[in-house]
Order: sequence, then structure tokens, then C-alpha cells
Amino acid sequence: MEKQKKMALTEEEKSINIVDLFIYLIAHWKWFVLSILLFGGYFWYSYCETPFVYSRTAIVMIKTPANSRSAMQLNNADFIGQVNVASEILQFKSKELMRKVIDRLHADVSYMVRDGLRPRELYTDSPVRVAFLEAGLDEVCSLSVIPKNKQQVELADFSLDELEQRKTVNLNDTVDTPLGKLIVFTAENYSESYFDRPIKVTSKSREGMVAFWLSNLTIRQMSGDAALLSMTMNDLSPTRAADILDMLITVYNEEAIKDKNRISVNTAEFIKERLQIIEHELGSVETDIEDLKRANNGVDINTVAGMYIQDSRQYESSIKELDTQLQLVSFIKQYLQDSNKDDELIPSNIGLSDLSIESQISRYNETLLRRNRLVSGSSSNNPVVQELNRIMQTMKQNIYMAVDNLSKSLRLKKQDYMRQESHVRQKVQAVPGKQREMLSIERQQKVKESLYIFLLNKREENALSQAMVDNNARILDPVSGSNLPISPNKYKKMILGVGCGIIVPSVILLLILMLDTRVHNRKEVEAVVSAPFLADIPQTAKASVDAHEVVVRARGLDPLSEAFRILRTNLGFMLSQAQDHKIITLTSFNIGAGKTFVSVNLAASLVQTKKKVLILDLDLRKGKMSEMAHSKHVKGVAHYLSNPSIVVDDLILRDAFGEGLDLIPIGVIAPNPTELLLSRRLDELMDIQQGISAELSAAKIGLQMKVIIDRIEGDYYIGRTEFDSPEVDPEVLISVSGEELEIGQFYQAEVTDADDFDLYAKILNKYE
Repeated sequence: MEKQKKMALTEEEKSINIVDLFIYLIAHWKWFVLSILLFGGYFWYSYCETPFVYSRTAIVMIKTPANSRSAMQLNNADFIGQVNVASEILQFKSKELMRKVIDRLHADVSYMVRDGLRPRELYTDSPVRVAFLEAGLDEVCSLSVIPKNKQQVELADFSLDELEQRKTVNLNDTVDTPLGKLIVFTAENYSESYFDRPIKVTSKSREGMVAFWLSNLTIRQMSGDAALLSMTMNDLSPTRAADILDMLITVYNEEAIKDKNRISVNTAEFIKERLQIIEHELGSVETDIEDLKRANNGVDINTVAGMYIQDSRQYESSIKELDTQLQLVSFIKQYLQDSNKDDELIPSNIGLSDLSIESQISRYNETLLRRNRLVSGSSSNNPVVQELNRIMQTMKQNIYMAVDNLSKSLRLKKQDYMRQESHVRQKVQAVPGKQREMLSIERQQKVKESLYIFLLNKREENALSQAMVDNNARILDPVSGSNLPISPNKYKKMILGVGCGIIVPSVILLLILMLDTRVHNRKEVEAVVSAPFLADIPQTAKASVDAHEVVVRARGLDPLSEAFRILRTNLGFMLSQAQDHKIITLTSFNIGAGKTFVSVNLAASLVQTKKKVLILDLDLRKGKMSEMAHSKHVKGVAHYLSNPSIVVDDLILRDAFGEGLDLIPIGVIAPNPTELLLSRRLDELMDIQQGISAELSAAKIGLQMKVIIDRIEGDYYIGRTEFDSPEVDPEVLISVSGEELEIGQFYQAEVTDADDFDLYAKILNKYE
């Protein structure tokens, strides 16, 4: 049981009363007000000096084979390409594109002016423009430009100037400054409203600005796999944010067009080279025919062969087509085997009979372009780039194998046609050798002519394809956004200020409370002790009360008087449960706790019950109680204990603290208080006190009093008079051998006998 009580007490100690904590915090409201004012002021100042940030957004669509048809697709309907939207996002976020945007917009130069505490980016609204003629791309420098009049400005606050120079220069003039040579130009907004207002001009590192703009750029793919991108740019100037987005899309489209045109340009170069070769070969063949006809005096040899030659021509036509294909195949194989052209595009749409090879070449060229874009936006070590290199290598090997297989197939067909032609040729053996020579030369001529015409057609088709290339991205929603800033948020700042103003003092006060080992109230004591509380004595605001005043008044309604009445009553009830205890001890761990104050005022409270009370001051070291009665230097206990001739009656100060409250003072501060308190005179003094109590009790014999019965103990009913407190005042003992009495009932009784501390009585009648 005892263990359970201790456990319950421990849990009670650990529990936290939220209401008490709240009341504790509310009691320190001044600190909260001060903290809220401080933090609120700080965050308000932070809000007022922070520049506004604006947001601009554009919606663009990346053109894919699903939503657009290029010239290449029109020429080859079976080819279906694919666009990786994630790769295009990386292209938008490439540093090279952002460098070009910054260079075109001169976005690496900032113009700031202060509106109160808050700086504001002017951008195109700046009244001046500064050209740093000697500043490098990675150099950061700044200065203040202060317009003075329509012709002059003042330059100050140079970032590289330790002497803090100030220069007044003319507009549009080249001037020498600590930052090198520069020119200050006027802008359209140059007016008197900017006179004497410093404009902070900062030329920043281009690479630093590239990183800054990319960090403020957000690109989000909309609706899952859709080729729609939401592009958002945050900046101190809404106009500059919109310009950067527009320019970024423009530069992206320009680079995409260059990539697409690169295929057509490479194909055009290939066709040009082959045309020159075929033109030269065709000229040689025509010269041979001319020489042969001249040698045969212009005779038509072909008419001699008759119908056999007609059959031979059918085979020759087939062989001619096969020769054309073989030459094209040979050209492609030479191109694929040329190691100097590994990073170049493979010519496409040159007329190969196998359309699957053309499709493979187109897919390889598109993959190569995609790889080159990623390399320009990141590096060759990018995992995506490495994967594309692997895919391209595989694709090139497959193309070469397909071309090689086509070459073998064409050669087999040619051999078959040649066997058929040889069979026919045996039938025209009678034809002169010059006829065969003429046929051979004419066949070569036709092959060269057909190939020449074919390449001319492809050149025109390639030029048409180049002309049909369009932008890779289309703007669906133009750049737009609210004119209200997205940050700083005034309400968020104030909420943070108020929140910190509440949290910080709360934490500090709670830490102080947790680290405070003092006892502040009754609950804290009740949580750790099992002894009952008799009363709470409130602390008065008057500093002098604790040491120099008796505050209990006979009919006083003040809290202190009432508190001592409660103490007197509860003390009586407590002592009624312990017959052997007649002594009340007041103690504390330190001086000034109120022992003397409580003792005197408790005695004053007892006087109000019509009792004679004698206070004996035995504090021979300090005599605080005697000091309260202003009797510290009269005869007292010290004189009595040291001088046998002094009697007690000479020491008693009547009504020292009020009517009925007597005092025996200490007399003087004794040099040897311990020895005095051990003398027999002190025991004699206590005996005298007991004798006085006995005399007072004996004086009541024969008196009739109103008595209340409290309890039964042994052979007696224990009662007290209507003016007495339990155990504090003499008790009335009534024998149980008489009539039966009711506990808590008043009776009229006559005192028949008395001892030192108790009265004996008999019951006369009962009070109704």
C-alpha cells in the first residue's frame, strides 16, 4: 500500500498542469509584449528592406512526330521518330543557352534604386546605362551613379576603390575610373525625378548570373507524358523575368533549327561532291563515243545486231539499275568506313532501293543530334550521353551490316543478269568488236546520265526539306504573371514575428521554471510531502509587517487575520487526534521565514478566544520578539536566569502586543545564551508557568459553563467550553458513569475539580 502511494505521488510529480503553465506564462505578459514588439519590429524591418520578387510563367509545346510532320516524314512516311521531353527540359536548362540569353539581354548588369528601405530593380526603367569597357566576363564590379543635371552625373562607391573617390562626369563620355574605362549613357527615362538619387549599378560575373538564372528557372512537364512544359522565372523585375523567358524560348528554337539544318547541309555537301565526280566521268564517256563514231565514219553499228541487241538491252537496263544501286551502296560503305566522319551525320534519302536502310540512317542522325544537344548542355560523362553513344554504335553497326547485305544481294542479281546477257552476246559474235565497244560505252553513258539526273533530283528535294524546317517549340500561352510580388510575404513575416515573440519568452520562462528549485505555492509542497496543511499565511506587500507588526485584529476581515483564525482552528482539530502532544514547533531552514511573525500573531489569535496568553522570548541571541514589543533592553529572561533575586512578576510586560497578550522579554543579549538556557532557573520558570496554568484552572471550580462534547476516551467524555479550541485550551472531562451524552451537542456543566491543564465537570442540563 505504501509503495502504491509513493508511485502515485511520483506520477503526480511528473504530471504537468497545462492550466497552471498557462497562468504562469500569462503572469509574465509584459515579457511577451516586449518580445513581440522586438521580434515583430525585426521581421517588419526585414520585410521593408527585402526587395520584391515577381514571377512570370509561359506554356510551351515541344513538337513531336505526334503533333507535327517534317519534310523528312513527308518523304518517308514509314519513319516515325520520337522526342524525349526530359531531354528537351535539360536542353532548356543548359548553361550554353543561358549564356546566349544573358549576352543578348545584357542581363549581367543590374540597376537598383531604393524606395525607402527596399531596393528596386529598374532594368529597362533605369534612367542611365553603363558600359564597362574593360571589365571581364567573370569580374564583379559596382558603382553608384547619381544624376545631377541633364548633362552630368556623379560616380561614387566604386567597388575596387579604397580611397572612396567621387567623380562628376559628362554623359556619353568615356571616363577613367577605378573600375577601368566606362561610359554612362542616358536612357528614355532620364528625368529630374532621378536627380540626386543614387542608382546602384553592378556588373556581375556571367557564370555567376548563369547559375543565378538557372536556379530561379522552374520547368515542369504538364499532364504526365504530355509534351507541354510550364516554364516559370522568378526575378526582382517582372519585365526582366518575362524577357528572359521569351529570349530563352527563342534561342532554344534557333539552336533546334540549326541542328535540323545540319542534316540537310551535310546531305547537300555529299550530293555536291558526287555530282562533280559523275559529271567528270560522264564527260569522259561522251568523249569516247565521239572518238569511236569518228573512227567508224559515223556508221550505226546497232542496227546490225537486230533483235538480239533488243534482248540484250533489257538485261543491260537491269544491270544498269543494279550498277547504280551498287555505286550508291559503295558510297555509303566508304562513308561509314571513314573514321574522320564518325561524329558527322550519315547522308539520307539518296535513293537506296532498301527503304529500311534509309529508316535506320534517319534514326541514327536524329539520335546523333540529340546526343550533341545533351553534350552541349551538360558533358560527355552524362549517363544519358553515354547510353546514346552505345545506342549509336549499335545502330551504325546495324546500318553497315544492312548495306553490306544489300551489296551482296545486288551483286548476285547482277551476276545473274550478266549470265543472261552473255548468252545473248554469243548470238551476236559476228558483230564487230567495235559494236561491243560502242555498246559498252553507251551503257556507261546511260548509267552515268541516270545517276547524274538522280543526284540532281535529290539535291532539290534536300533544299526543299531544308526550307520546311520549323521551330521545335511553340508558345501556347505567352509569358504572363501577376503584378503582385510572390515574396516577401508581409503576413508571413508578421506571423513569424509574433510567433517568435511568443515562443522565445515561453521557452525561456519554461526553462527558468524547470531550473527553479524554490517552492512557490502550496501545490508544490503538497506534491512531495504527506503532512497535512493547516493554513496558508499570505505575504503582505508591506516590508515592515514581517518583523514589526501584529496584524491579527479582533474583528478584522483582512486576509491575514482570517488566515490566522483558520490556522488556530485547524491546529485545534489536529491536536485533538494526539493526546500526548502539547507542544507546537515553528521552524524553517533560514532566517526571515516568518517564525516570530507567525508565533506572535497566532498568540494574538488565541487571545481573541478570551484566553490569557504569555509569550516567553527565549531567543537570547537576537530577541526578535522582544524587538517587536520595543522591550529589548528591559528586564527579561536573561536577567532572571542570571540573577536569583529577580522574581517572575517583575519580568511580565502586560499587554505587550495588545490586550490580553503578555510578554516576558529576553532582557539583554547574553554573551553565553547556551549556558543560561541549561540552568535550573529555566526549569523553575516553566514550573511557574505550569503553576499559573493550574491556578487559572482552579479558579474555574464551581463555575457553570456551556460545554460541547467532542469525543469519548476511556472513562470520560472529552469536551471544551464554547470559547476554547481543541487541545490548545484546557479540556473538560465528564465521567461516562452518568447519563449518556451526544457527541457534538452543547450542555450546561458545572466545574467540580481541576488540574494543571484539564477541568472536571458534571452535566446540569442539555441545551436545546
